[in-house]
Amino acid sequence: MPSNTSSNKAVVPEAKGALDRFKYEVANELGVPLTDGYNGNLTSKQNGSVGGYMVKKMIEAQERQMSGSSQSGQQY
Repeated sequence: MPSNTSSNKAVVPEAKGALDRFKYEVANELGVPLTDGYNGNLTSKQNGSVGGYMVKKMIEAQERQMSGSSQSGQQY
């Protein structure tokens, strides 16, 4: 597989915009200088921290939703 192609495909393509906004919000919270376009200057640790924290927040939001709890804050 060529190195410039991605096998990631959105299950819900309509959610792409919201996920992109969420990614930049998380990067900002973590102090990761994520920019639109090429981010090859970032370390694997920086990129991984953004993705990992996104997953953590999404799981927390889903758990709140499943428990019927309505805590304040953003849900994704």
